[in-house]
Amino acid sequence: MTSTLGIDLGSSPRTAVIRELDPLAADGPCLDLRHHNERSDVPALVAALRALVPSADEVAGYSVEACVAAMRDLGMFLGSIKRHGPEPLPLVPEVLPVLLELGRRTDMVPRDTVHHYTNWNPTGGRQRMYTGDIQEAYLQESVRMVFPHLREALELAERLSGAEVADAKFAALTEELTGHVEAMVSAIDMVVAKVSPEFFARGLRAYFEEITLDGRVLLGPAAAQVPLWLIDQAIWAADNSEPEYEEFLRDSVPYSLPRWRELYDRWTGVPSVVTRLVEAYGDDPDGAERRMPGLRPSTEALARLLRVIIVFRGRHLGIARKAYDADLRLYPVGSGGASVDLLRQIIDLTRATARLTRRPAPSAAAHAERRSA
Repeated sequence: MTSTLGIDLGSSPRTAVIRELDPLAADGPCLDLRHHNERSDVPALVAALRALVPSADEVAGYSVEACVAAMRDLGMFLGSIKRHGPEPLPLVPEVLPVLLELGRRTDMVPRDTVHHYTNWNPTGGRQRMYTGDIQEAYLQESVRMVFPHLREALELAERLSGAEVADAKFAALTEELTGHVEAMVSAIDMVVAKVSPEFFARGLRAYFEEITLDGRVLLGPAAAQVPLWLIDQAIWAADNSEPEYEEFLRDSVPYSLPRWRELYDRWTGVPSVVTRLVEAYGDDPDGAERRMPGLRPSTEALARLLRVIIVFRGRHLGIARKAYDADLRLYPVGSGGASVDLLRQIIDLTRATARLTRRPAPSAAAHAERRSA
């Protein structure tokens, strides 16, 4: 996986390097941040952020990995200040050119993302946390568990997007992809078991609020930036989605890694894997299977993949329903901009797609079924 930088910031070796780096000497201030947040001490947060802002010359000497680590640590203070009310940039305007340059150097948005908060975050005593609560650590670890599997899954999805659906390797690739999605289910099960809806809704959610930066509204770290939706795009959503989900994807793409943005562009506007499968069956499913013996194993493997995705989304919907219940929530939508209604719609869309793989139908009829679902 490469990007316009020529390096893969999501790889395990790069991630390990970034976690070790502390270019702003922020280890101590990031520990103090938890206490400032507990006391809602905005002046202390502002003073700490101002003290961390590097000079232009210092930033010029950073490696790309150090730029990522610097964005990670500045972002912890941006989110903390906003959690207690004020927009951070007017209070510390000198951080603006630094954020813009760090974003340019890393080819990412000019603020911290879920990648910075979880995957690029040190573990152990140096872990950056808003609250220091063990539940926050479990939430961070659950996402940290997902990223290696998601990275492999997306590369497999790219191979699937170019593979013939009746080829023997198609089913094997799909099964491998399913294994990585199953690991994501295990991660979300950790959240269900270890993180209460009350803690997330009332203790943590406020730290992920959007900020305004150079006239642009930028979302905070959010689950929506862990792009299972990108697997959707390759498998079914590129041509079987709905406008609200399509808009949500477009809004989420900028917060992804450069390589993942490339994949989104590649898979948008081309037939999805499910569409190609339906077209392969054509008007004579039995005849298609006789001519192409690999078609049925591919269909069964794809159906299993979609079932696992539905399980994951069901778990996520359950968490969201509790955290954003009207009697508990402080915010009406998730930090990535998705409402509970949208999550429910995405599950319905995935289930409708899964029905196409269970009983192949003539192409026109299949699309009619999909539209009426």
